[in-house]
Order: sequence, then structure tokens, then C-alpha cells
Amino acid sequence: MKNGGIMNKRERIKSVFLYGVFICYIVFLIKLLLLSRVSLLELFNSERTLSRSINLIPFHSIMEYISGGSANIRKFAFSNVVGNIVIFIPLGVYLSLLKKNKRVTTNLLFIFLVSLFVEVIQGLLGIGAADIDDIILNCLGGLIGILGYKFLLLILRDEKKVRTAITVLSAVGLPVILYLLFMVKLRL
Repeated sequence: MKNGGIMNKRERIKSVFLYGVFICYIVFLIKLLLLSRVSLLELFNSERTLSRSINLIPFHSIMEYISGGSANIRKFAFSNVVGNIVIFIPLGVYLSLLKKNKRVTTNLLFIFLVSLFVEVIQGLLGIGAADIDDIILNCLGGLIGILGYKFLLLILRDEKKVRTAITVLSAVGLPVILYLLFMVKLRL
């Protein structure tokens, strides 16, 4: 009985830690996707919304990047494409880990809705460019995270072991997230 109580306490500490890292990640996403190009004060400046960029044609931006002539455009394109995928991988992992419903389609739909919401806000407020390609790439990143979780489950064959592995990865990632949150000015 005593040993079960210790494990229970350990699991609770792991859960609190994971939720804490998840919250830091969400704050980082908000800063990166909504506040990296404008300050909170600039957010309500109506002049800024006069020049906004919106792309509703799937793969249009990606094709423009690929066919871009200069090395600078290709470098920007690569970082934009890879960045849009990478920043949503943790969301796929955490949704799979923290939600009771672990179905791929349900979690992917949630990721799609989050990404759509972000792009609509970017379009309405004139923050950066609202782009259907970003939604596609964000969903791809979320799917990689979901499948990464499923892969860990397949290898480790135990949800508690997967939770422990993700806790360890989160402990490594947390300083990076905190550094990006508080030390780096993300003016993209």
C-alpha cells in the first residue's frame, strides 16, 4: 500500500510538470504566432490592418518559395516551411498524451481548428500573412507529433513509460521554451 502511494505521488508530480510545460508551450505559441511581429500596443493600431496579406490558394506560397530565384528567398522559404511544421509537433504529442480521447482524427481536427483560428486572427488583425499553406503545414506538424506519440506507444508498449519518456523530453525542452519566451525577441 505504501509503495502504491509513492507511485501515485510521482505520477501526480509528473502530471503537474507536463501540464506546466504544456502551458509554457501554449504561451510560446501565442507569442510566436500572434505577438512576434507586433507589440500588444501595436495590436490595436488600425493603420496596421490596412496592409494585410491573405493566401487562400493551397500550396501557392510553398510553390512560390520553391521557384524563388534568390538564395535568401529559398532560405526564408525553407525556415518558414520547416518552422510551420516543427512548432506544431509538440501540440500533437501533448494532445495525444493529455487528452482521454486519443483518436488521431479527433486530435488532428483540434490542431486544424487551432491553426485556422490563428490564421483568421492574423488575417483580421493584419499580423504577418494569413496563409492556407500555414494551416496545411501546421496540421502536418501536429500529425507528426500524434504519430510520434503512437510510435512511442508501439515501442514502449505501456502508456506510463510513454508518459515518462515525454516527461524527460519535456524537461529537456522546457529550458529552450523558457529561453525563447523570455530572452529572445521574436520579430519574424
